[in-house]
Amino acid sequence: MGVWAIKLTCVKTEEAVGMIIPHDITRIVKGGSKGPAFKKGHVIKEEDIPLLLEIGKEHIYSLQLEDGDVHEDEAGQRIAEAATGKGLELKGPSEGKVELIALTDGLLKINIQALQQLNSLPDVIMATLHNNTPVKKGDKVAGTRVIPLVVHEQTVAKAEEICREGAPLVEVRQYRSCKLGALITGREVYEGRVKDAFSPVMREKARSFNLEEPKIVYAPDEPELIASKIKELIAEGVDLVAVTGGMSVDPDDVTPRGIRLSGANVEKYGAPVLPGAMFLLAYHGRLPIVGVPACGMYFRTTIFDLVLPRLLVGERPTAQDLAALGHGGFCRSCQKCSYPHCSFGKGGIN
Repeated sequence: MGVWAIKLTCVKTEEAVGMIIPHDITRIVKGGSKGPAFKKGHVIKEEDIPLLLEIGKEHIYSLQLEDGDVHEDEAGQRIAEAATGKGLELKGPSEGKVELIALTDGLLKINIQALQQLNSLPDVIMATLHNNTPVKKGDKVAGTRVIPLVVHEQTVAKAEEICREGAPLVEVRQYRSCKLGALITGREVYEGRVKDAFSPVMREKARSFNLEEPKIVYAPDEPELIASKIKELIAEGVDLVAVTGGMSVDPDDVTPRGIRLSGANVEKYGAPVLPGAMFLLAYHGRLPIVGVPACGMYFRTTIFDLVLPRLLVGERPTAQDLAALGHGGFCRSCQKCSYPHCSFGKGGIN
């Protein structure tokens, strides 16, 4: 049962004074705005008649629900509440739609399989941003509604069941307070012959996630010294080590070897992301170590920006996670970068 089970009484608009509007009535202004001209529950007054006619409402319908039917506003609210995990608040319903709003800066997580199951139900839809999108407090991240004005209780109950079984279907995971350690490699930088261009990047990344000032150290292109500096950073209590430079396949680029000598296990060296192909992901116990290639100096957005948010919410990305980034991992290198409001990094399967 659905919209066809609704009992409607039709009255000419000119004769509808005193009637209660059973649903939001939308007004669209070309090149201007779209929104409810009259909200559900509004009592029609004489002065409302011209506007109702102007927006094409020549008749007003009085709604009578049958047993077991659920109005669109209640249905949208119930589905949204069932789908919502941590870090979110609800806005609406408005015109039957309920929006999910981020309560904090963090990483948006979507249970994609559950979302597909929900959208396979008749008369139910939910649209979200991409999984693993970094979001800011106040961002709209998803919206849900039912298609008809009224749906059957069984439809809403099934939607709630899918949301419970896939909980959380939508959530925002807050970034942890994390101490970042950065090891800048390269003899030319270590000896002061070339200006260090990596530390400003690391400081900016830390600020963008509201992290404290990173601990920055330097090492020449010697594997043993690189390994020693990594161990020093770990001993000083950092939560994440980023090692920059020396990540290519040139014989002089020995950073990957230095990371291995530190006792870290390399999860993956090389990633299907441009810029960022020479990226390395390793773990020293539970502590992540990332090798950031030279592109991190002169590209605003690289693979580091795709992996760092996941590390900051406590995830432990795997080689398979990095492999999945190939779909969507090609940056368009726009003149004005709009990440994360673009396609970069949005095609992964996870």
